[in-house]
Amino acid sequence: MELWLESVHSDGTAAFVSNPMPTLLEDVTIRLRMYEDAPVKHVILRSMPNGMERLDDMHVAKKENGFVYYEAVLRMNEKRIQYHFYIVCENAVYFYTQKEITTYLPDHTYDFVLLADHVQPQWVKEAVFYQIFPERFCNGDLSNDVYSGEYTQNGHPTIQMEQWDLPALRYEQAYCLDFFGGDLQGIQQKIPYLKELGVTAVYLNPIFFAPSSHKYDCLDYFHVDPHFGGDDALANLSAALHENGMKLILDISINHTGIAHKWFNRDSIWFDKSIGAYNNPDSLERKYYFIEEDNSYHGWFNVDTMPTLNYTSEELRDIIYRSEDSVLKKWLKPPYSIDGWRFDVADTFARNDRVQLADELWPQISQSIKSVNPQAYILAEHWGDCSQYLQGGVWDSPMNYFGCGRVIRQFLGEPDLFMQKHPALQNVNYKMTAADVKNRIMEHLAKLPYVIWENQFNLFDSHDTSRLHNNPKVHPDEYRGAVMFQFMLPGAASVYYGDEADIDGYIDSMEGCRYPMPWNNDFQKGEHYQLIHTMAQLKAKHPALSRGSMKILYARDHVFAIARFWEQEAFVCVVSTEDIDCTIRLPLAALGAQMPSETTDLFGKEIVVNPCDAYGIFMQVKAHQSYLFRCDIL
Repeated sequence: MELWLESVHSDGTAAFVSNPMPTLLEDVTIRLRMYEDAPVKHVILRSMPNGMERLDDMHVAKKENGFVYYEAVLRMNEKRIQYHFYIVCENAVYFYTQKEITTYLPDHTYDFVLLADHVQPQWVKEAVFYQIFPERFCNGDLSNDVYSGEYTQNGHPTIQMEQWDLPALRYEQAYCLDFFGGDLQGIQQKIPYLKELGVTAVYLNPIFFAPSSHKYDCLDYFHVDPHFGGDDALANLSAALHENGMKLILDISINHTGIAHKWFNRDSIWFDKSIGAYNNPDSLERKYYFIEEDNSYHGWFNVDTMPTLNYTSEELRDIIYRSEDSVLKKWLKPPYSIDGWRFDVADTFARNDRVQLADELWPQISQSIKSVNPQAYILAEHWGDCSQYLQGGVWDSPMNYFGCGRVIRQFLGEPDLFMQKHPALQNVNYKMTAADVKNRIMEHLAKLPYVIWENQFNLFDSHDTSRLHNNPKVHPDEYRGAVMFQFMLPGAASVYYGDEADIDGYIDSMEGCRYPMPWNNDFQKGEHYQLIHTMAQLKAKHPALSRGSMKILYARDHVFAIARFWEQEAFVCVVSTEDIDCTIRLPLAALGAQMPSETTDLFGKEIVVNPCDAYGIFMQVKAHQSYLFRCDIL
């Protein structure tokens, strides 16, 4: 590759687009930069207004800090405008898209994209989320604890754990009916702790009335579980979080309910038999499900304890999202005033062998939510490529396993989270390369408008995965790199409760990642806490880590380097999963920098660098180590 190509850059930030969120018919200036001495004769902006290819010559706007900046104007004559660049040299034309530079004409898959009149939840790109599994975080009110034998679910009794610090019981031991006493009052009491850690947004796993510890088997969408403190506890928590500058999003499954839900009520355990669809053929709720005349019914993935909701019912659409007093709107309004929704199993929502309604329903749901709060965040559970829902007007982000969590975990040596489910794939001994990492990340991001990049929910641990640090095969020094890497990606970073405390757990079932928060340990002096606290503080204080451009500087063998840069500063993160020391070349001039600003990184680790050419430095990288350093942009 020609060396100057490493400097070519444009993106959707305000540094390269005059207005990243333009209005319809607005004229927008597009910028592209490269090294000033690049052997370029012309730069052309390629777009397709009204379906017709248009090639606009870009003019030199300025020369600054070793770069030449080209500009051209695009008119937002449509709600969505796509473009890429032709860079013309003596003997070649280079084509530049969000994903890569090629010498062949690309298709439109990875074009740069601007959206007219798009309303972005602008707080998300600056957010550090803290995901809480409420039953296991903190017991703030002993009087509302579940006691042993208080009720049964599917024939199994509740179990009150005698001590907070006991391990979570396996499914075969407790059937998700082991209770430690965590509640919303406990979360509210720990707001000072969250604030000190650097948390700016809280994501709660389900809190609505439900028999299990995980609460995904909801009984009533319209009330908070009394063992979590009830509706008033949520109103109080939301108010307290907002007073402390934090956002709050809640988790919900609107694809299916449990069999004991008030609308279904199969076995009449929680509600009278006269209530619900299963025992009342003439009930309104009968239309909410796929129930046959013989009372057989469709269950999500054929699981009979999870009856699927039937969105051919207009009444169901009203009560879930359309009406002003619907489920989704109720909790967005005062006194609860939540700041968004996380949708469980969004990948399979309203999709089964009977109906395929997802593409119809999701835009309606989004519009309904945004009508109450335009800055509300719509977060969807999806583990794979879901770019079709990330083009504006539907989801703001998936749980970003595909472009973050699955990538990071595999780079650190785990089998891919989905591939390991198949016996023919789980034992393949392949060590993921840095080039794989680059391609995986960019194939996710480069399909999206940049305003959606900035809303990505970046995570690698959650209630649905084992904790990465609990895996003995993961090198502890590489774990540091995973956290740094997560915080370097555009969008929000999400910390799963207890990761900062090096919480215990096991990795062979979901219950192993749901241990109670180890408040009795002096973990705030530990390495994990200090690592996450430092990254959260950096993200809060430095715009480069929230609104800055992103550039991948190096991706060879098993060493990966990524940068974020904005105005007068840049941050560079280097992550190695190599078994040996090595030396890499970092083209810092492509950021407008020359050398690291200090001789140690931001965690006190020595940085050994030497000049190598006019544009880059050589950096010595030790085996399994990660580095994060700052550079001044001249």
